[in-house]
Amino acid sequence: MTDAQGDAPDDTRTRRADAGLLSPTRAGTPAEAATSDTAWLQAMLDAEAGLARAQARLGLVPEAAARTITALGRAEHLDVVEVARLARGAANPVVALVRAFTALVAAQDPAAAEYVHRGSTSQDIMDTAAMLVARRTLGPLVADLERIARALRALAAEHRDTLMPGRTLALHAVPTTFGLKAAGWLSGVAEAAARLAHIRDHELPVQLGGAAGTLAGYTEYALLDRRARPGAPGPGEFAERLMAEFAAQVGLNEPDLPWHTARTPVAGLTAQLALATGALGKIAVDVQLLSRTETAEVAEAAAEGRGVSSAMPHKRNPALATLVRAAALQVPALASAVLGCMLAEDERPAGAWHAEWLPLRECLRLAGGAAHTAVELVEGLDVFPDRMRANLGLTGGLIVSERLAAVLTPVLGKGPAKELMSRASAEAARGGRTLGEVLAAAPELTGRFTAEELAALLDPANYPGAAELLVDRAVQRSRGRS
Repeated sequence: MTDAQGDAPDDTRTRRADAGLLSPTRAGTPAEAATSDTAWLQAMLDAEAGLARAQARLGLVPEAAARTITALGRAEHLDVVEVARLARGAANPVVALVRAFTALVAAQDPAAAEYVHRGSTSQDIMDTAAMLVARRTLGPLVADLERIARALRALAAEHRDTLMPGRTLALHAVPTTFGLKAAGWLSGVAEAAARLAHIRDHELPVQLGGAAGTLAGYTEYALLDRRARPGAPGPGEFAERLMAEFAAQVGLNEPDLPWHTARTPVAGLTAQLALATGALGKIAVDVQLLSRTETAEVAEAAAEGRGVSSAMPHKRNPALATLVRAAALQVPALASAVLGCMLAEDERPAGAWHAEWLPLRECLRLAGGAAHTAVELVEGLDVFPDRMRANLGLTGGLIVSERLAAVLTPVLGKGPAKELMSRASAEAARGGRTLGEVLAAAPELTGRFTAEELAALLDPANYPGAAELLVDRAVQRSRGRS
């Protein structure tokens, strides 16, 4: 808040966490908690503690020091706002964190303080923390996607035969089923869940390279230790063992090489988050369109305060779909910013690495928030088959003109059949008569079809194509992904 003179917010207010006022999609969701400033600070401390434990396992850090560093590595012991402000000095938060954390450890155990951040560099800690935050966010995110997939499987199976108008370029095309629409949603969500689960389990590596990706800061201590303990591992063996041990201590994957300027782990993650929110956004935009007053084929579940308008008491807006769609519109742009950061010069870039942090966090937040919101959207979706069936008749039979053209081709020939259907469709579209009435009066068809045969050809229920088979296929395959 500002006062009447437009002064900046006072210090007590700026210390409040980002509450998501302008990002309601993720406000109050598990993704918000997993990506907060405090959560990120905790991830950096977890990286520092994991590194100390890994070095202790290899004999370079006393076990007692590693235990002290781990015990004190709690975000509540530090002032996250102060660390953030001090981060301006070094252009990253790790330098300020290490200074504050070292002082904290020294106050309890001066000897242990000597082993904080031993041989490390800021990017090792920051990148490892980013991967920890990603893993902790992907846990509930993937669980939500899998829950959505289960709900969509049930929806697709329940409405396997529920006829509705298929729409292309906003207009009625041919009949389809709501089950097939739900199966399409299911396919996108199930694929997204499988991809992100694979990333969570196999593609989130620790970062360990030292100042310029050579691990020299770490191996130098190994050389000193080898002189003091002739049986200690040499630099090469030590580097390999340290990377493996560090990964094991923090619960991430072991990379082949340090990836200070090979940003595939971050870029790949954000690209998949964009695909996941796109799959959810497809559901959202379909729900919005099918919820229109004049369409009214589905509706979000009613809940106290949901979808209300500040001006129009009668409205029940598709609020959940709006939140999901908003996220799906933002994440691709944020992901593209991260992809641009792959152009990282030398052994550490000046700006490209730093530019990743915020869009990465927002991608995690928005994707996680969208998935959490979409659970409620899909599980509570109201479907109105009677309205779908009624809407099939809005064009007076034109929705099956494709079928009539196919059936009439062997009877009249391709050219005459196309000409008849074009003329009959145009006449029916002008109003006054249905397509069936126009065709019944067409001289070309005199004596060729009975009234019952023509009615059967014009019944949308007789033209679902392979919709049922496709639903069964999608449902079965999605089970194999979960």
